[in-house]
Formats: sequence, C-alpha cells, structure tokens
Amino acid sequence: MPMVFPRIDRRRALQGTAAGAVVLGLLLWWLMPLGEKPPGGSITLSTGTPAGVYQKYGELLRAELDRDMPDLDIALQTSDGSQQNVERVATGQADFAIAAADAVESYKLAGGAGADQLRGVARLYDDYVHIVVRRGRGIKSIADLRGRAVAIGPPRSGVRLIADRVLKAAGIDPRTGIRPLADGIDTAPDRLQSGDIDAFFWSGGLPTDGLVRLAETYRFDFVPLDTTFVAKLHAEGDDMRYYRATNMPESAYKDIQSGPVATMAVSNLLITREDMDPRLTEWLTRTVIDSRDGIGAHVHSAQLVDLRTAIYTDPLTLHEGARRYYRSVKP
Repeated sequence: MPMVFPRIDRRRALQGTAAGAVVLGLLLWWLMPLGEKPPGGSITLSTGTPAGVYQKYGELLRAELDRDMPDLDIALQTSDGSQQNVERVATGQADFAIAAADAVESYKLAGGAGADQLRGVARLYDDYVHIVVRRGRGIKSIADLRGRAVAIGPPRSGVRLIADRVLKAAGIDPRTGIRPLADGIDTAPDRLQSGDIDAFFWSGGLPTDGLVRLAETYRFDFVPLDTTFVAKLHAEGDDMRYYRATNMPESAYKDIQSGPVATMAVSNLLITREDMDPRLTEWLTRTVIDSRDGIGAHVHSAQLVDLRTAIYTDPLTLHEGARRYYRSVKP
C-alpha cells in the first residue's frame, strides 16, 4: 500500500512562517535595542581616584556596557578628578569622563584647549562637599582652619577647585593661610587619623567609601557651610552658580553625624566630545539610564540618575547621540 502524506495547506505554512519571523524579530528587538548589532571598537573612560565614587561608578558602568556592547573595549583611566577629566576629554586623551559642572565651566571660561568641542551625555548625580576635621581640635568653622595642616586635594582635582574657592571666600589664602597638602580621598583619611593633618576637603557622592571605612575606626567631625556662605560664592562669578546650598543627611554617615550637616552640592556630568560616534554615544546613553538600579545597588548616589533630569547637562549642550536617545524615549 502506498504511503499517504497529509496535505499541507500552503497558505497556513506561509502564515506560520510569517508568525515565526515576527516572534523572532520581537525577540531580537528586545535583546538588542534599536534592532541592530551593538557598536564595537574601543573607548577610554576617565574616572577618578581609586577610593572615590567616580572610579567605583566607572567600574560598574563598564560591566554594564560589556553586557550591552560586548564588542566594545572600555579602558578605565584613574585621574586626579574633575579638572583633569575635563582636560583629557577636551584634548582627546579620553573619550568619555565624569566631571563636576563647576570644573567644566571653569575650563570653558579659561579658554582651555578643545573646550568648544565638549558635549554632555547625561547629568548623573550630585557631589556633596565634605570638610572633615579631627575631633577635639576646636575646628568648628572654615575660619578655624587658618594655620592648620589641611589636605585640599590633588592639583587637577575638582576638590582642589572647590577648596581654593571656599578658603578664599572665608578670607584665607589657600597657599599661605593654611599648610596645604595635596592628599585626596585615597590618603587623606589615614593621615587625619594618624594626626598628620588637621582637616581635609572632599567632594563626592553620598556616602563615599573612603569616609565610610574611616568611620569604622575613627570619629571625626564635619565643618558646616551654611546658605550665606554659598550665597557669597554665587556673588563672585558665573562659574560659581553651579553650587547649591543643601544638607548632608544624617543617614549618609549615621555613626558620625548627630543630624544633617549644612553644605553645598554640585552636579556631576558624563561628558564627551562633539566628534564621538553618535551611534555609539546613543547606545552608551541608553546603558547609563537603564543601569541606574543595578549600579545604584552598589553606589548609592547613582540611584539619583534620572531620565527626567539627565538631559540637563549645563554648561554643555547635549551630544547628538545622547539627544537621539532622549528623543527616542520621550513620552
């Protein structure tokens, strides 16, 4: 008896094939934003000191970028901080960097090389100014720092920029009115605990690991900066307008603080250059926004990265690739 095969309806077969293609297409779209192969190549991201928030954020962001763009090689560069990061990006030594808005504006106003090529990718989170002092030394205000050994950060750091401005606003020459040292968050906490210095300046996200570790073995104090002090800075120039009066919440360093500490904050930006590939920048911007919760689980300040505020990268205009991403997700 001849074998009989069931008749296949050609129309149904084609419909099944089409449905399968749609499902596959949707799956690829879900796995691969923009429905295309992720960009590859190599980029350099300039971060900060090993014990600072910039470096930790950079390491976690690189892990997220590795997952979203597996063919992209990301090299991290440690740095003194914001001032060096801005210069690196502007002069092509780095492709992306994290920098505080005041350092970006200062570089622009000074006419730094390549300043006109700088572009914004995203506003990230705020840095809070910490003025950390030895307990029991009678240091209650900025004026009390006069004549003391004070770490004001490396020369090309954002901390140095802020420390110089704060001291000058208090009528203290940062070179002769104190005994200045160039320690940053990587070495200053140990030097404070050992008694080598009386105080140090730091500007970083909350909480900063270097201070959390110090609090485990040593009790220190914070010097407050009240609203009148911040207003005085605002009156000194346009590049000071990026500082805002705020309070460091008690929860930031709960074993140290007995309540909120008046201080000032400045926003951090992810920056690049105008000539950076728009497609790569668009993908990178998406990862920055989408990875907020994952990174925020390890860097508390990263929880403040928000799609609604990320576009405000003043004093820089948005890079075209970043603008494409924000337009694509606009409600």
